[in-house]
Amino acid sequence: MKLQDMIGLTVYEVEEGTEVGEIIDIGLDSNWNITGIELESKSFFGRLVKVVAWDNIAAYGEDAVMIRNKESIVKVDADHISYTFLLGKNKLKDRQVLTASGTVLGRISDVYFDQKLGNTIVALEISDGLVTDLIEGRKWLPCSEEMTIGEDSVLVPAMSEERLQNAINIVNG
Repeated sequence: MKLQDMIGLTVYEVEEGTEVGEIIDIGLDSNWNITGIELESKSFFGRLVKVVAWDNIAAYGEDAVMIRNKESIVKVDADHISYTFLLGKNKLKDRQVLTASGTVLGRISDVYFDQKLGNTIVALEISDGLVTDLIEGRKWLPCSEEMTIGEDSVLVPAMSEERLQNAINIVNG
């Protein structure tokens, strides 16, 4: 499943079946784990955002996300969220992916996770620009422990170019 596919999903709480909001972003940590979801907020009071921790998500699918109860929704300071997928100063979308040997692989266009593996990110979808995307398609880079999120880019091992090319070859047959 892609994180982009979760953005905009309606969130319901299981106890009463009540709609509680819509996902506007996903929180992540530096270990490539999803930490929670951010719901739209009508608050005009600065940096507080409504968040549901990953542990309080009872189920999720392609149409909706189910949380345990309304008490699962907490307001937190946006600055306390390590990384987000779509919004804010520490967002991953459009962040440059750079190898340790200094090669730019492209920019993050989406992030994949496997529902069977829980909240662990398994791969990055990388765009190398519109023309290249149209001709070659977007690239799929499997995540590894050596990948780190920096202030301006995601740093990946030098051998990631080869892993990226192997992933392209597998997809293209």
